[in-house]
Amino acid sequence: MQLLRKFRGANNEGSLALILLVVVLGMSLLNPVFFSVNTAFSILRAATVPMILALAVLLVIISGGIDVSFPVVAIGSAYTAVTICLKTGFDPGLPAIFGMAIIIGGLLGLVNGFVIAKFRLPTLIVTLGTQGIFFGAMLVYVGTRYYPSLPASMAALSAVNVVELTTGAGRAYLHVLVLLSIAIAIAIWAVLKFTMFGRALYAIGGDVEGARRAGIRVVRTQLLIYVLVGMVAAIGGVAYVVMSRSANPQDLVGGELDIIAAVVLGGASIFGGRGSVLGTVLGVLLIQVINNSLLLVGVPSAWLRAAVGLLLILGVGVQAVSARRNSQRIHTVDDAVEAAGPELEKVS
Repeated sequence: MQLLRKFRGANNEGSLALILLVVVLGMSLLNPVFFSVNTAFSILRAATVPMILALAVLLVIISGGIDVSFPVVAIGSAYTAVTICLKTGFDPGLPAIFGMAIIIGGLLGLVNGFVIAKFRLPTLIVTLGTQGIFFGAMLVYVGTRYYPSLPASMAALSAVNVVELTTGAGRAYLHVLVLLSIAIAIAIWAVLKFTMFGRALYAIGGDVEGARRAGIRVVRTQLLIYVLVGMVAAIGGVAYVVMSRSANPQDLVGGELDIIAAVVLGGASIFGGRGSVLGTVLGVLLIQVINNSLLLVGVPSAWLRAAVGLLLILGVGVQAVSARRNSQRIHTVDDAVEAAGPELEKVS
């Protein structure tokens, strides 16, 4: 039983990995083309931007909130940075463009955090409102023009691959920005695991009043959460623009359902206090694999959103059933020893 619980993981990461493996094996049997390096690289490329955005959303959901403005923050930050470069005719280089977008994303996140933390308003309502405000402000003050060409430094990055192979199915390549998503995943994992800020997120998500009484500065922490979410979303926005090799202010808007579904599928509790980077990564990969599988078997693309919506309901349903069972379960001393692991067993 202990081995089974360890495999399942604190946030059902083991179960999710098993489901992902079953889907991949099933699709490989149905369509041998699916089990190829080309498909694997294609899924990883498609998962790069959703992965970065999902890691940002994970921080909010762990803290007990929900943010639906992050797609607008992401594309707004990147589109504004690109517009400034193209209108001034000056390309400051990739670090400066990323830095410009990160500052804009952080400021937009600060607006969200200030309203939510200072006035203690529901996060969904606030971010719904700011989503419209940010989007409208971008269209009015930045522009609505579609840019088919990017500044030279961004255009150069869009053609850089970290791996290029020739296979029986043609050329397979893995974009270099996949490494960026991995680096961000490691950084957020370290923040959640080793810092007081990460522990404060779980505490606030579990019980905000209890966290306040325990001495955690809730307002400051919530401000930092939304600033950080805005900064990470801005990185995702720049990555999206680079990989799509164009800048369009209408892109990414309306895609929040896929990202939130991936985070919830990854074991993050929609009620706060629980979630992990590994689960989020697996959730994003599972949605990308399912989307790819449905397209391969000829399902119309319009049904992809329906499939994601169904996955979101299943994820929340499993969480609700699990929480209900845990609340009804009678905990014993043996359970505590088993949960604590072999070290406590040796002591006892």
